[in-house]
Amino acid sequence: MKRIMIIDDAAFMRALLKDYLSSLGHEIVAEGSNGREAIQLYKRYKPDLVTMDITMPEMDGISALKEIMKFDPLANIIMCSAMGQQQMVLDSIRAGAKDFLVKPFNNERIVEAVDRVLLSRYN
Repeated sequence: MKRIMIIDDAAFMRALLKDYLSSLGHEIVAEGSNGREAIQLYKRYKPDLVTMDITMPEMDGISALKEIMKFDPLANIIMCSAMGQQQMVLDSIRAGAKDFLVKPFNNERIVEAVDRVLLSRYN
């Protein structure tokens, strides 16, 4: 069981990810709705994995990703984006994201990304 933090400004997206990841046996240790919360929560909980939306109010996901990577260069962050945000996805990978998920989510792709990122950390 891994400790996961979910950051998305849409409550229904957080609930969807939380339900699915919990059903796979993971523990959801924190949820947030913007990049500022993501940074604070990451420092507090130090989760094994973070899923983070790119487009959010107050502070976007890429800015939060950069701040978290400064704090913990080994952070495992999977960015989430809507269709048509390829440049943002590339920017997030360059900034340190380990993978990305495109909305609407595909359950098989969630499992693939989470497993790949978590397993690669321990290789």
